[in-house]
Amino acid sequence: MAGPGIGAAAPRLSLLLLLVVVFAGSSLHSRTEAAVRTCTYTVKVKTSCASPARTSDAVSVAFGDAYRNEAYGARLPSAPGGRAFERCGTDTFRVSGVCGYGVCYLYLRRAGRDGWAPEWVQVTEPGPGAGEKPATFYFGAPLPDGVWYGHNRCPKAKAKAKAAAAARTNTTSAVASPLG
Repeated sequence: MAGPGIGAAAPRLSLLLLLVVVFAGSSLHSRTEAAVRTCTYTVKVKTSCASPARTSDAVSVAFGDAYRNEAYGARLPSAPGGRAFERCGTDTFRVSGVCGYGVCYLYLRRAGRDGWAPEWVQVTEPGPGAGEKPATFYFGAPLPDGVWYGHNRCPKAKAKAKAAAAARTNTTSAVASPLG
């Protein structure tokens, strides 16, 4: 039979454990938030020579790495005097976002009537040695209106795509051959 002090200690012990768990969880969360670093990327956009002479289209960009560290430019600003995205021109922008480990995907979104067409987009990461090999994504045709369109060269995405294709192939061949 338990003594009178043991029954009273159990609720106190439970409360103490609960406080420890809550404190440890909030401490871990704040350390994770503090570990997120923000970087400023240099984004160069070459407008296609097949693009309209000038555009009023709104252009947005999103890019990142295989670990979902992403930078997003909601609407790339017009150059002074509204001369961004001129035919055959190259414009340079600064886009801030979470620091990553090698840009492997990039998507553009165009909204407007002009039918602006990028030739390529090049992203240079900040830091020593990072700018030695910028990530370049080629387009060469007008972007669809109001749709995110781009390239994903991330290794994880390729592995998932291969696995999905293999699974579809295995399923299809089993279904296609009723004699098995």
